Amino acid sequence: MSASRRDFLVGTGAALAVTHLPAVAQNANQNAKPAISRAANIDKATEGLLAELAEELMVDYPESATGLGIDTGARAPLKAKLTDRSADGQRAIAQRIAKRLQRLKAIDTSTLSDATRINVDVMRTAHEFAAEGFEFPYGDVSTLSQNWSYRNAPYVVAQNTGAFLEIPSMLDSRHTVETRADADAYLSRMEAYAGQLDGETGRLREAAAQGVIAPDFLLDKTLNQLRIARGGKVAEWSLVTSLAQRTKNMPGDYAGKAAKIAKEKVAPALERQLNELEAHRKRATSDAGVWKLPRGDEYYAWALSAGTTTRMTPDQIHELGLEELRALQSEMDGILKAQGMTEGTVGERMTALGKEERFLYPDNDEGRAQIMALLNDRVKDIRTRLPRAFATLVPGNLEIVRMAPEVEPGAPGAYGGAGTIDGKVPGKFWINLHTTKLWTSYALPTLTYHESIPGHVWQGEYTFKLPLFRSLLAFNAFAEGWALYAEQLADELGVYQNDPFGRLGYLQSIAFRACRLVVDTGLHAKRWTRQQAIEWFARTNGSGIEEVTSEVDRYCAWPGQACGYKVGHSEINRLRNKAQQALGNKFDFRKFNDAVVMGGDVPMVVLARNIDAFIARS
Repeated sequence: MSASRRDFLVGTGAALAVTHLPAVAQNANQNAKPAISRAANIDKATEGLLAELAEELMVDYPESATGLGIDTGARAPLKAKLTDRSADGQRAIAQRIAKRLQRLKAIDTSTLSDATRINVDVMRTAHEFAAEGFEFPYGDVSTLSQNWSYRNAPYVVAQNTGAFLEIPSMLDSRHTVETRADADAYLSRMEAYAGQLDGETGRLREAAAQGVIAPDFLLDKTLNQLRIARGGKVAEWSLVTSLAQRTKNMPGDYAGKAAKIAKEKVAPALERQLNELEAHRKRATSDAGVWKLPRGDEYYAWALSAGTTTRMTPDQIHELGLEELRALQSEMDGILKAQGMTEGTVGERMTALGKEERFLYPDNDEGRAQIMALLNDRVKDIRTRLPRAFATLVPGNLEIVRMAPEVEPGAPGAYGGAGTIDGKVPGKFWINLHTTKLWTSYALPTLTYHESIPGHVWQGEYTFKLPLFRSLLAFNAFAEGWALYAEQLADELGVYQNDPFGRLGYLQSIAFRACRLVVDTGLHAKRWTRQQAIEWFARTNGSGIEEVTSEVDRYCAWPGQACGYKVGHSEINRLRNKAQQALGNKFDFRKFNDAVVMGGDVPMVVLARNIDAFIARS
């Protein structure tokens, strides 16, 4: 029995005993009250410290306050600021992280209640991973940034990393503009954005001096996207038109002011970053993995631990992927045979299936509209099923939108997340539609459940019920493991009851994540080439070359991140099996799901303690 579970049983048992004592006996127990009061005061003081540290986090990462819709009142000044992405700014953040970590490590958690102990564990673990990452003199550590906590990157700017991609999107979708003060804050952020670009360019220069240069194929994509971002008429940039549209009935000529900042400050900063990356391209090689970098093996070990919140080795994760893949493809084989597809490997048959016209969409706006209709229909259907999977429901405030065209070429196929705490900005399910060839009709339903409901958007809203800092922090393995588990829940709720091809799409999606374990470790620990990774992935899983190429490039830019999905999913299922075995007939499916999601975004070790407590309660 774990210490946390033992503590929980003792604490709960004592409380229950007191409530059932006769009145005389309860009076005799009054001398316990000072001890209880002292414990409550310790909890209160600790939670106060955590709240204080949360405010410090938002000063370092003002975008986090905007992402949650809490950049108002006393926090309103944050709405005009952005994270300092310069080398000096990042070093200052690293120093503040180290100081906060010292304060967190000084807390005696043995004196705390279970809930407060978990809160301390979450804050401390997030800071530990960040502090470890900042020990490397290159890359971008985003562990403590609410908007981008899912990824860490060895390259400051890449096809899916950098202010030029992240900030215009954030300003458009998250920065609300209801008053002139909001519009003024937007303009201030535009100037800060230009400063971020220059700050990153300086860090790129430092990295190149250390021999830290992105692979040539990533730089080609990045340069293309930067040229798109810099190109065209400044007045027509989304960065400008977003504010122009929202202030058209507001005095102050905000469209003109935004265009002026974009022309005089942002455009030159983009040009300087473009020039720096062009210099990198001249020195770049095709080596895909981070093994080529200074202390590359150490860097990957850190990125892998941050991405999975485990200390599993690359070899262990590689073998886990192969093992999970065998089991999943055995199930897929049976469904394929039942549909008359008997020849070739599972991957070959799925490749053939993906080319059948009946599952494809026209590669035009009509096809895009058909895809959007399917996604919205799947969300409408799953909402009716969720009371069978959860005893406690959240609103699931959701909007499905296409990614901006300048972002799509280097972006993943889709991503999603919860909206603001006040509900004014809905959660988003972003879909990449630069070509409909990325998608088949049998793959889209499970993607919907992953990104929106009951996946990322749904899970994120449960954190709103916890102390504020719990919404500021996220752990990739939990968030992505939950999203895969959400795909599984949809299957268990019967969405594919009369749809064998949809169920194949679901199993292929889970197998896709098992492949990630193999490919990510293959690239960064076993020195696979990019082409080797693409060919193995496409052949094994039957995925399209274009989709797989984008995926492999993503793993090169965000090492370890893609491993969090299946590691987290496997751990949730391991804990569910543990709870079922321990509780037998007392196991409640809905309450188990509540226990996982209502415990908030946590490292895997904390999730295990939460489920131990659930078993004890039950």
